[in-house]
Amino acid sequence: MKKLLLFVFILLTLGVQAQFSKYFYNKTLRMDYYHSGNDTSEFYTFDELMAEPYWGGSHVNLVDTMNYGNYYVKVFNVKNDSLLYSRGYSTLFREWQTTDEAKKTSRTFSESVVIPYPRENVRIELYSRDWNGVFHKKFSYVVDTGDYFIKHDRRLVYPYFDVQVKGDPARKVDVVILPEGYTEAQMGKFIEDCRKFVKDFFTFAPYTNNEDKFNFRAVLAPSRQSGTDIPADSIWRCTLLNTSYYTFNSKRYLMTMDDKSVRDLAANAPYDQIYILVNSKKYGGGAIFNYYNVAVNSNQQAAKILVHEFGHGFAGLADEYYNDPTAYGKFYNLNIEPWEPNITTLKHFDKKWKHLVKPGTPIPTKPRKRYRNTVGAFEGGGYEPKGMYRPMQDCLMKTFKGNKFCPACQEAIQKMIDFYTK
Repeated sequence: MKKLLLFVFILLTLGVQAQFSKYFYNKTLRMDYYHSGNDTSEFYTFDELMAEPYWGGSHVNLVDTMNYGNYYVKVFNVKNDSLLYSRGYSTLFREWQTTDEAKKTSRTFSESVVIPYPRENVRIELYSRDWNGVFHKKFSYVVDTGDYFIKHDRRLVYPYFDVQVKGDPARKVDVVILPEGYTEAQMGKFIEDCRKFVKDFFTFAPYTNNEDKFNFRAVLAPSRQSGTDIPADSIWRCTLLNTSYYTFNSKRYLMTMDDKSVRDLAANAPYDQIYILVNSKKYGGGAIFNYYNVAVNSNQQAAKILVHEFGHGFAGLADEYYNDPTAYGKFYNLNIEPWEPNITTLKHFDKKWKHLVKPGTPIPTKPRKRYRNTVGAFEGGGYEPKGMYRPMQDCLMKTFKGNKFCPACQEAIQKMIDFYTK
């Protein structure tokens, strides 16, 4: 019976992979666009299409079933209007909309979506999630695969090396590590830092038990100067990816607005996730779900920073702290359930981690000593001290006092690993 089931599974897998080959080439089509607006409005404009040589994603799970992210991309076959591919994602634009600056002026952000390269004409649709959690179509673009304006020349072409590769990109989570603020003379240091990065990564569960499901590659791309920008200290560095502390005036938020350079550099290797490793000792980092991750290389908390940020970028986990000043205004609608898997307003708790709560545990759960190691619903999370709840009193998504993700976060991470590799 087991052999029969295995045979059926293999046939189904081969069938789905054949479906991928029917509609896609094993490379990437990137659509760059501009996302503009202020605190209450947004609109999209097309920029360009880029052909890239690798596709790092699954050949099986092409349609997103998570429903995560502030935005969604859907790809339809023009001939019959069938859905071929979809992914949820977020960008810096939504965060910027909650800042004071967005109330005073409008801005434009360069953004991108990547899809497997279609064999036939497709329609790319972009969706935005509103305050009430509902997606609305905001932009549509028909791709003529025979259009000679699709760019095949590449910018920022550099070699990559295998830090740790376990197999076929279609069956692994592929992480590309990009250097930021490493000079030509520091490329050796970057290689050493990448090896340390991978070693540190697999000291945290559930990654520890999933080492065979990840590929790590790194691009050897030097910057003209070492380090990164620290505007409040009048420090400005000429670097390849233009990262900077004080993003949205938050001193430890280390991000970049230069989406094109990030994507151009990442295109040198197959990837599901982009990780920017910044040559700096100063505490900082950041991540955007299905967009990019940033961490510093040599802060004493570097290992915890890198997995915390990867929790955001890869698994869609929310920050669980709430008493730390940020540049954000009202970030969550407390009248609906947030999309992030590790915070809840208790509006639909059954869709979150309720199944992990032991019988008899009160919901909400008081932060008492008896519940220190208990999964419950503790008030405070997602920058909200009231009305938002987190799974445990502490977790790597809240503080760095411990060394563990809570069971709810571990489950969410494992679910995403499985989505990309099974």
